[in-house]
Formats: sequence, C-alpha cells, structure tokens
Amino acid sequence: MQIAETFAVAAPIERVWQFITDPTAVAPCVPGCQSYEVLGPKTYKATVKIALGPIKTTFNVIVDLTAEQPPTFLASTARGEEGGKASTLTAQNELRLAADGPSATTVSYTSEVALVGRLGKFGLGIMKKKAKTIGEEFAVAFRARVEAAEANRGGTTSEVLSTDVPQAGA
Repeated sequence: MQIAETFAVAAPIERVWQFITDPTAVAPCVPGCQSYEVLGPKTYKATVKIALGPIKTTFNVIVDLTAEQPPTFLASTARGEEGGKASTLTAQNELRLAADGPSATTVSYTSEVALVGRLGKFGLGIMKKKAKTIGEEFAVAFRARVEAAEANRGGTTSEVLSTDVPQAGA
C-alpha cells in the first residue's frame, strides 16, 4: 500500500529539518507513540499503540535512517511487530522538504507499507483511510510544535518539545 501526503509548516527549512531529525521532537507527534529509544545515531525504537476497527494493539517498531541529504531529503525503513507477532509491518519511507520562501517549508512524504497478519486482513480501503488519519494527526501535531518553537525562538528543540513521550530507560 502506498501512502503519500504533503503539508506546510510556517518555519524555515533548516528549522523543520532540525525538528524532523530529532526523535525527542518527532515522537510526541506520532499518534499513539508511547515511548521511544535511541539505539544508535541512525536507529530508533518506538512503541506505538494502534486502533483499527475493533482491534487495539501495540507495535514495537525499529526505524533505520538509510539516506539523508540535509536539509531536503531523508529515507528510512521501519519494521515492527505486534506483541506475539500477530501482525508485522514493514515500510520504506521518503521525506522531502522544500523551502517555500524564507519562513515556510513544504513537507512531503511517501511510504510503501506492507502489513501482514491479523491487521493485514482489513481491506485496503480501511487501511488507507487509517493511514491518512494518522498522517493528518501527525501533520497537525508536528506543525503546531515547530511553529510554537519558532514563535519562542529562544528555546532549543529539546527544551520546547521533550515532555510528552517517555524515552525508554529514562
């Protein structure tokens, strides 16, 4: 299943890049993210709670950053499984940032997602609708956080955004 979305952020491209590459800033924007852990300079682990129809479950996801060209391009691979391996998820993701003048940025992303197991049995239409909802919720939260930090320009990313999602082991 392919997912592609675009949204705008009222902040310079360099600032958006700083946020999108900081797990402390991104984790609170991911709907259902319960915790995250930095495993290495380009590897992260997250625990994400998902509800799809009558099924409510938690995925343990490993995200590997596979390519980057600051401040315009980032590619990653995500792999995850539901407890007991009832469902598995793999996604190839690409993120592109484009300056829209000196103080605005367009964020575009595409994901090629494969979901197998009990959640994979839902129809493609239902899965795409859920993915779109998650993407929209992420965009709203991300935009709000970046723009709030931009308005408070004195604070660092971590100072402004680090309070919502516990880091594993913290």
